[in-house]
Amino acid sequence: MITVAVDAMGGDNAPVEIVKGAVDAVAKRSDIKVTLVGRKTDIEQELSKYTYDRERVQILHASEVIETGEPPVASIRGKKDSSIVVGLKQVKDKQADAFVSCGSTGAVLVGGQLIAGKIKGVKRPPLAPLLPTEKGVSLLIDCGANVDARSEHLVQFAKMGSIYMEHVVGIRKPRVAILNIGVEEEKGNALVKETYPLLKECSDINFIGSIEAREIPSGAADVIVCEAFVGNVALKLYEGVGSTLMKQIKGAMLSSFRGKIGALLAKPSLKQVLKKFDASEYGGAPLLGLNGLVVKAHGSSKAKEVTNAIIQCVAFTEQKINDKIRESLNA
Repeated sequence: MITVAVDAMGGDNAPVEIVKGAVDAVAKRSDIKVTLVGRKTDIEQELSKYTYDRERVQILHASEVIETGEPPVASIRGKKDSSIVVGLKQVKDKQADAFVSCGSTGAVLVGGQLIAGKIKGVKRPPLAPLLPTEKGVSLLIDCGANVDARSEHLVQFAKMGSIYMEHVVGIRKPRVAILNIGVEEEKGNALVKETYPLLKECSDINFIGSIEAREIPSGAADVIVCEAFVGNVALKLYEGVGSTLMKQIKGAMLSSFRGKIGALLAKPSLKQVLKKFDASEYGGAPLLGLNGLVVKAHGSSKAKEVTNAIIQCVAFTEQKINDKIRESLNA
């Protein structure tokens, strides 16, 4: 049984969608227990709407909430009874296998390192979301944790990302590439030029060279390595273009009677494609390299994304990803 602590107060739709997502996760999987962390009265009010296995859904009261705009370090140190701090302590104290939050990204990143702690040998824990692609999914690492990373950090990102994709997603010998402005080895800024030869020398990853941003949607690599500034820009553009295209396609199809007939005929196939490129299908972004699993989901997450973020914790825990990261970094 995998126990996941969930920040019931974090995100734009808390606690309504968070609680629903947790209940749905328990209904879908018999091997999951959820501890909802937050204001007990608010959580109980939401839980009263559902029928669920009361032995597998628990409440852990936390009286405070860290808001998105609060300084991360000050809020983690000052709000000891916040849902994020209390939830992370569940991981630290081995009361939970994982912690999931849709709350303040900064607070989750800082709290993960200060409370859960880094695996020995990990220099910088990266945030690594799965991106939907033509061939399945790719891991973008880092997308928001380390905006001033060095080459040695990117090498570790590549190793941790490769382990995650092989053992959680199930891709044998995942293709690792560094995000660049061209495919030639001499291209890139100082960081990329310094990192490229180091990745070439890594015998424990399947490094295939550079990848340009336009190649990401086609699934040209399974693990895409970059520092967080570049990664976050790529991620937000990816999400924005996808959302805009969907709106434009829908608008075009509904703009005329002929379009509506075509939309009706195409609906089953279109629905399959849209589901494949729906980011909520892939849960949240794990903060790799910590003692325990910390997953950051979108602040705007609805129940489905919360459910999938909880469920993804199972494979991570069962495959002992942290043990594999320890072995890789200390080999």
